Amino acid sequence: MYLPILPTISTAFIIISAVFVAVGWYLIAKRRVEAHRKAMTWAGVFALIFFIVYVSRTIFDGNTAFGGPSGVKAFYIGFLIFHILLAASGGVFGLISIWSGYKKKMSRHRRLGPITSVIWFSTAVTGVTVYMLLYVIYGGGETTTVIKAITGF
Repeated sequence: MYLPILPTISTAFIIISAVFVAVGWYLIAKRRVEAHRKAMTWAGVFALIFFIVYVSRTIFDGNTAFGGPSGVKAFYIGFLIFHILLAASGGVFGLISIWSGYKKKMSRHRRLGPITSVIWFSTAVTGVTVYMLLYVIYGGGETTTVIKAITGF
């Protein structure tokens, strides 16, 4: 079975990011604030690397269409939309949580951190599911570059 390299790499980065969030959550529960800060910083770094790889792949390689059966496609599209909404909100919540932590705005950070973590774990799980549906279970459909989609070339 052939797995495309960039989607596999970007999925690995989001999984690593989620693992660091879990470690950070554990550390703050143990009151290890400095270790928590480092773990969450690494979670943010891996999330940013994921985002850069994902956007670069989308711009230069394109988006892969769902290659599975038409009866599953509606479920996949609904699931994908749910994942995209989670990812967008998780990114915003993540930035606010990291920013409030670094700026020592602890009231906001403590209020948003647990919500952000749950959203981020959900984003990682749904992202892996999208990856599995696109590349492992069914195999991807056609991939069209954004440039080709816009210009027709």
